[in-house]
Amino acid sequence: MAAANPVLRLPPPAQIAEGVGKIAPVDLSKSPLLGILGVILGAGIVTLTGRMISLGLADLKGHLGISFDAGAWVGTTYDMALMFIGAFTVYLGGLIGPRRILFFAATGFTVICTLLPSIHSYALLIVAIALGGLASGTFYPLTLTFALRNIPLRFLPFTVALYATFVDGAVNIAPTLYGFYRNHLSWQWMFWNSALITPIMMFCIYYGIPAAPVPKRSSETPSFVAFLYASAGFATLLGAFEQGERLDWWRSGVFSALFAGGSFFLLCALVRRLRSPNPLVDMPYLRQWNTILLGIGLFLFRFCLVTTIILIPQSLAIHGFEADQIGPAVIWSGVPLLAVTFVAALLLLANVDSRLLLASGFALMALGCYLNTDLTSAWSASNYHRTELLTGVGQAFAFTGLVSAIILQGIFSGGLAKPQWILTFSAYFHTVRLFGGTVGAVAMGHFIAHREKLHSNLLGQHVDRGNWITDQNIQGLAAGLFSHSAGLAAATGRSVGMTASRLSLQAYTLSVIDGFLLVAWSCACALILVALLRKSPLTYGDLSSIQQGLIADKESKS
Repeated sequence: MAAANPVLRLPPPAQIAEGVGKIAPVDLSKSPLLGILGVILGAGIVTLTGRMISLGLADLKGHLGISFDAGAWVGTTYDMALMFIGAFTVYLGGLIGPRRILFFAATGFTVICTLLPSIHSYALLIVAIALGGLASGTFYPLTLTFALRNIPLRFLPFTVALYATFVDGAVNIAPTLYGFYRNHLSWQWMFWNSALITPIMMFCIYYGIPAAPVPKRSSETPSFVAFLYASAGFATLLGAFEQGERLDWWRSGVFSALFAGGSFFLLCALVRRLRSPNPLVDMPYLRQWNTILLGIGLFLFRFCLVTTIILIPQSLAIHGFEADQIGPAVIWSGVPLLAVTFVAALLLLANVDSRLLLASGFALMALGCYLNTDLTSAWSASNYHRTELLTGVGQAFAFTGLVSAIILQGIFSGGLAKPQWILTFSAYFHTVRLFGGTVGAVAMGHFIAHREKLHSNLLGQHVDRGNWITDQNIQGLAAGLFSHSAGLAAATGRSVGMTASRLSLQAYTLSVIDGFLLVAWSCACALILVALLRKSPLTYGDLSSIQQGLIADKESKS
């Protein structure tokens, strides 16, 4: 039987901090501001690109002349590629080196985004989207790895806060940005936007992050088979969940095949892992209390983001609003992000517990969702300004607290000691992040659909022909439409249709209110989870002081 993982038995906090200080100064960035900018750009590009694809899907379908069903696979293909490369990045990063992988992937992603608007074949588009997802999927785990290993600890709180801001802010600013591109430039900028930003990220990484030594070649090259099985399994299951609602779940052969195939690949990965453990992965390293709870917390946070991704946009889209008209509602959650980011970073340096930021963020998000339950069918974008401002502050605090707690867990669990530990750690949270977003969106879509059916049935029981209130409304509408109709029968038919539309609008509004309540209760569950987290041995301020002292001691000795 293998020896127990030494990471699971931690030494005293002072020894941990000293060990961190001895490991981290070796490869510290000489231009930390450039390194920080590169890290946060890498985080924001992936989120922004995925959101742009979903917002611009209608224009893309019109450009290619494809159907609704064919277009539904465009975004799913991108997400499946992101999921596939997440686990596989552990293998590539450990074998070739994170920096070399990142530059190769960023170059390919830039070229693909430049050429995507010129593609007129659906099959070629799917291939290009998949390649783009594979390339950009390396940004999340590798940039987080750089942040942990190369950013001086005195800058790490600001890196964490800005990293959270760019990931969260990209979701909220995307509707306004896409609306501007479509109205003033062209829809093609949904891809060219990323093609312009990615080279800036490459420049910042090149000059801001030092080159790590090339991994030593061992006599036996680690097998990639288990990584391939696991990546294929996660990606296939993700595709099944994203398409499940549209395909009607188990009534669809496509969904059943995707789910069975993904489960089979994961089973193969497990069998391969048990028979031949891979030195690039250390799964027992993840078997720690805070690591598991933080993974659940990230999953819940991604679910709670459906407030600005699904609930608010759909409550406005049912009135026929376009992306640039929906943008002013959700962008208010991004307005306070930068200011809140620096406040959160200063609080972390002032030794404020990350759990406090996380709890306050979830509490504010819950309050914002509760206030949104006053929603009526007459609401417009301006009605969401105050609640979205509150939600934005909550999301900023929650995500900053969450990412800072994750990084502290990576440090104090010994993640910097071995490359495979930190790569496994990054890949784990990358997988949770993607599944949390997808499962959250699918679950909320399924929830709203069923609640809408329920409310339609309940409201419909009070709207019957023969009821004097119903008949009076239909007759009043028919009288108003008579002059613009072919006759009384046509006017009456149109009035019945308008009554049905009103009923549907009210039922959908009530289902969105239920969605806000569900998110609020999810935030309450997250608060319970935060209470169960164990406190980190030391704070960012303590670590920064120890690291600077060790660096000064090294310089004096040299």
